Amino acid sequence: MNRRHAIVETPVDALLLVADGDALTGLYFQGYRYTPPASAQGPLVRASEDPALAQAERELGEYFAGTRHDFDIPAVTSGDPFQERVWAQLRQIPHGTTITYGDVAIALGDKVLAQSVGQAVGRNPVSIVIPCHRVLGAGGKLTGFGGGLKRKQFLLDLEEPASIRATRLF
Repeated sequence: MNRRHAIVETPVDALLLVADGDALTGLYFQGYRYTPPASAQGPLVRASEDPALAQAERELGEYFAGTRHDFDIPAVTSGDPFQERVWAQLRQIPHGTTITYGDVAIALGDKVLAQSVGQAVGRNPVSIVIPCHRVLGAGGKLTGFGGGLKRKQFLLDLEEPASIRATRLF
C-alpha cells in the first residue's frame, strides 16, 4: 500500500484527495462525516509532486472550468457489495443529468431499496469523480449530500446544460 494525501483548493473549498498507487481512493469535502482518520490517509504530500494526485488536481481544475465532463483518473473504492453496486450505478450518470435515489434502486432491481441506496450514496468515498451529487430525492428534491446542499447545488449548476440555463428566469 502506497497511500498518501493532499489538500487542493477548489471553488467548493479545500478538498482532501487520497491516493493509493496510481488510483484516487478518496475525495472528501471539508466536514464530511465519513472522512477516514488521518492514520488511514497516509502522509501529506504536495499534489503537484505526485503523479496520481497531480492528475486528480488537474482534472478537477478542468471540471470546475467547465472543460471536463468525465474523469480519467482511476477511482478505486472498497465498500461492501451493495455499496459497490450503487457506486457503479453512479458512475453511469451522464454529466449534466440527474436521477433519483428511487431510479438507482429500480436499476438495482428493487424500488424498495431507495433508502439503502441513499445510505450508500452518502458514503461515496470519491465525490465528484463518482458523481453522487447527481442523485436527487423523489420529485427532483435537492436532498442529502455529504458536502452540503450548497455545494451540491453549485455542482449541479456547474453541469447544467447551457440550453437549459438560458431558459431559466433566475
